[in-house]
Amino acid sequence: SHDSSLEFLRDFSFPVNPNIEVVESLAQVIEFCQKWQKDRHLLPYEIDGVAIKVNDLQQRETLGFTARAPRWAIAFKFPPEERTTLLKDIQISVGRTGRVTPFAVLESVFVGGSNVAMATLHNEDQVRLKDVRPGDTVTVRKAGDVIPEVVGPVLALRPDGLEPWVFPSVCPCPIKGELLRPEGEVNMRCVETDCPSQRDQRIIYFASRGGMDIEGLGERTVYQLSDAALVGDPGDIYSLTVEQLLTLDGFAQKGAEKLVVAIDGSKTRPLPKLLTALGIKHLGPGASEALATAFGNLDDIMNANEDDLATVDGVGGVIAASLISWFAKSENKSFIEKMRTAGVEFGNVQISRLPQNLVGKNIVVTGSLIDFDREGAERAIKDRGGKSPSSVSKKTFAVVVGGEPGASKLTKAEELGIPILDELGFQHVLETGELPQ
Repeated sequence: SHDSSLEFLRDFSFPVNPNIEVVESLAQVIEFCQKWQKDRHLLPYEIDGVAIKVNDLQQRETLGFTARAPRWAIAFKFPPEERTTLLKDIQISVGRTGRVTPFAVLESVFVGGSNVAMATLHNEDQVRLKDVRPGDTVTVRKAGDVIPEVVGPVLALRPDGLEPWVFPSVCPCPIKGELLRPEGEVNMRCVETDCPSQRDQRIIYFASRGGMDIEGLGERTVYQLSDAALVGDPGDIYSLTVEQLLTLDGFAQKGAEKLVVAIDGSKTRPLPKLLTALGIKHLGPGASEALATAFGNLDDIMNANEDDLATVDGVGGVIAASLISWFAKSENKSFIEKMRTAGVEFGNVQISRLPQNLVGKNIVVTGSLIDFDREGAERAIKDRGGKSPSSVSKKTFAVVVGGEPGASKLTKAEELGIPILDELGFQHVLETGELPQ
């Protein structure tokens, strides 16, 4: 039995969880789950549920597996823990594309294993739907035990005369740009392209791991550079000197030199990374990869017409129109020329030396793999000429399933009769380009 296997490990001084129990009935299973739902925070580590398994190994063999999981085990996930606290204020933040997001400023409360003092409210409609108002006592939880969210107000505790919150009409940045809600969108946007909040977020995004991956150039440093008027757009990053960085709080000679080296090293990033880093609306890593493959360098992409861009597989009309609009703006042309002058490579398209045995094949990856992270698995597919879309369709060649896979992808694959592979099967496909027999 599984229990005797654990005893064997205990006998040889292997660490085994002391709270495991063998029970005889469903009622005892329910009682055990309820106990640990209540006492979960007494443990010296975080848990989000209880695993329930058949103890008899022979019965496990008989029960077997589905495509998703063993039939002899199931996880009972606890509902998110909820706490009440005071909603002190509702404020707004502005992202790199001008999208304005309201967020709750809370009296700090311990929930789901950490103190929570802020939580997103998503958009104007959500604030109205939840009817939360500054001064309310609100219920707070962590969605998926990770992301803080405001569930709603405790109406019985609402003070008399508390007025509904009204979305601001101007941006909180110094130039006070007008906030508008474009037709068909749920988000308010700041229409001023010179908005300092947008500018700072664009630079942060440009330097982030998903963009040019400039180690050491995080939010705090970008805000310092912006406040000191040392950067006004991402192109200014490449003219920074050690002497300028030393004027900022927290920078010593070694740290300043290290950041300048990191900035210089980013000049040779592959074209897909550069395109993603530009922060063009609707343009993500997948479409950036497709454009880089189709055109080969940034100048050809900039000079292409909308029809040529739209016909690239994985791009389409919406992204093409966004590209044309972005490249037409003088401020964007200016910062691209700053990068050119600094020596940033515009045509670094890495050509894979691996066999192109997955050309024409779409492989969807879901769940956690052992030998690959998500980005690595997708890269392995693309380096062999394949594609790794985010959803399952009739065109899907196979679905690779790891730990805790997305249920919707598996269900769709089963409905369409798409082959489902484990990690060994995925390795076989990478090596041969064919499904395992």
